[in-house]
Amino acid sequence: MCNSGCNIGCNIGRSLGADPVIDYTQADFTKTEQRYDLILAANGYHSLAANQRALTPQGIYVMTGGATAQMFEAMLLGPWRSKQGGQKMGNILAKPNQKDLIFMKELIEAGKVTPVIDRRFSLREVADAIHYVEAGHAKGKVVITVAQNDKA
Repeated sequence: MCNSGCNIGCNIGRSLGADPVIDYTQADFTKTEQRYDLILAANGYHSLAANQRALTPQGIYVMTGGATAQMFEAMLLGPWRSKQGGQKMGNILAKPNQKDLIFMKELIEAGKVTPVIDRRFSLREVADAIHYVEAGHAKGKVVITVAQNDKA
């Protein structure tokens, strides 16, 4: 299962063979009786405990982003919870490098990848941007715009 929250993420999940692919803005998979072998949480808006309940006994939970509280919970409690049974829980932290960034730049310039920008905030609105993301409102990337005349 891919729990992504945007059409791009759902399409990527389907192309990788995820079945089902659930848009978290449309359904809360943690409140059903369905259990999953793999949860790839690209948003991290559910608690680690809620995700763990949605896993099969040997299921795997991987978080790739989301609210700060959920990211810390996955980093700190995920390994401990993994030792308690057959489930594996953790997160992925990307380490960007020049080669990968150039590759992404080329994909974007070729029109093969289109970033989904939900909202833009000025540099002086960073706190509002963080609150917006952590409240689970973002449906795409939130961008901080730094203008020359922007006085934070």
